[in-house]
Amino acid sequence: MRRRSAVKRELIPDVKYNSPLVARLINTVMTRGKKSTAQRIVYGAFDLIKAKRPEQDALEVFLQAVENVKPKLEVKSRRVGGATYQVPIEVDAERQVALALRWITSFSRGRKGRSMMESLAGELMDAFDNTGSSIKKKEDTFKMAQANKAFAHYRW
Repeated sequence: MRRRSAVKRELIPDVKYNSPLVARLINTVMTRGKKSTAQRIVYGAFDLIKAKRPEQDALEVFLQAVENVKPKLEVKSRRVGGATYQVPIEVDAERQVALALRWITSFSRGRKGRSMMESLAGELMDAFDNTGSSIKKKEDTFKMAQANKAFAHYRW
């Protein structure tokens, strides 16, 4: 390491569910600093989940969806003697959550023809059911890491 590592700031839990993970989702959904709009989108998506699945708690669906999307392995490019290798590495817990939230929001933004609220709710329910684009992304990342297992000795 060349410099000091950045100090991790404590994240204030969100207002409605008192969950730091929901606060992180809101921050991931937020664009151009519009936090109140992001909160409206996330809470609206949770209400839609509650409407479509009355037997389950929306927060439980969200937590399970994030758990299902978390990647265990990923690949990182390493240059060794002029050649670039895709080296598989294990993902630490903090990055797993960050990647899961990023994938869920980016794929829900990619769903066209519906509001962000509806598409976020749809992506979360798909992730809960182990289907959908974010789960496919996780599986593709894992397959890539498995395919490059031979270069694991370049990890340092």
